Amino acid sequence: MSKAFEVQQAAVIGAGTMGRGIVMSLANAGIQVLWLDNNPQMLDQAMAVVAQTNAHNVKLERISAEQSAARLACVTPVGDYVALADADLVIEAVYENLELKQQIFRTLDATLKPGAILASNTSALDIDAIAAVTKRPEQVLGLHFFSPAHIMKLLEIVRGGQTAPAVLDAAVTLGQRIGKVSVVAGNCDGFIGNRMLHTYVREARMLLLEGAYPHQVDAALQGFGFAMGPFRMYDVVGIDLEWRARELAGKGQDDPTVQVDNRLCGLGRFGQKVRMGYYLYAEGSRQAEHDPEVDALVLQVSEQLGFVRREIGPEEILERCLLALVNEGAKILE
Repeated sequence: MSKAFEVQQAAVIGAGTMGRGIVMSLANAGIQVLWLDNNPQMLDQAMAVVAQTNAHNVKLERISAEQSAARLACVTPVGDYVALADADLVIEAVYENLELKQQIFRTLDATLKPGAILASNTSALDIDAIAAVTKRPEQVLGLHFFSPAHIMKLLEIVRGGQTAPAVLDAAVTLGQRIGKVSVVAGNCDGFIGNRMLHTYVREARMLLLEGAYPHQVDAALQGFGFAMGPFRMYDVVGIDLEWRARELAGKGQDDPTVQVDNRLCGLGRFGQKVRMGYYLYAEGSRQAEHDPEVDALVLQVSEQLGFVRREIGPEEILERCLLALVNEGAKILE
């Protein structure tokens, strides 16, 4: 377990948006990373995105060409689990499906060296249910990064029922090493971050049904000081992630507050990655552009649900969204 306190060799499973961000977080701190995905083509594309991101940062003079090369040299794509055998830490970052994550953890448990830590990037699933399929539940925990993982400072460290204190300490040390603000959470529904986010986003979605539009909600919150509003955030993360999770769970799709999301996903508007979600994005640009078609869709959905729309100003938007966060935070501390 001594090696775990200073991770020399990490590994990441999953080459989606979160996987890419986690890989960059580790590599940017000089940690060697093995990267595995069951789709070799997707892994190649993800490696290209990492290279492009580094090149973009060089162009903006955020890092030097030498730093970019050093970061890229830290990342090694691999083709199977056997290649991960000597990793000190593996972070699973596939989509939110408990059975899939359990299958991955069974394989990792059978393949990795005895002292390795197994971590899941799950944002809400039961860490103990994941740990239960291994013979090392004391070495399993959650490492929940927030998107985009290589930029967002918050890291939620989720302690399972059997997680060893030394493993928890190792995770906190890793968080410090990669420049994150680590918060240790218990294993409960939504942990801390997503539990608060859920109430905040639900209020924002209610505002859409009652009379506001996505760009108005986002503008009010950004004007207050948020880096981005909830709908711009969902475009970055991917509107389809929650949509697919609801589909897999077989519940939640009838909730009135998610009907705008459902309609957008039905149109293939998954967010920035496909250049359209709540906003439009030009080729190669991350600049969100207002789309009147989304306003029309919001209007249609709210009227179909029987809402009588009214004008909602930025003061009300700000108050309702902030108080949703405050109230949920107070409940967590109770």
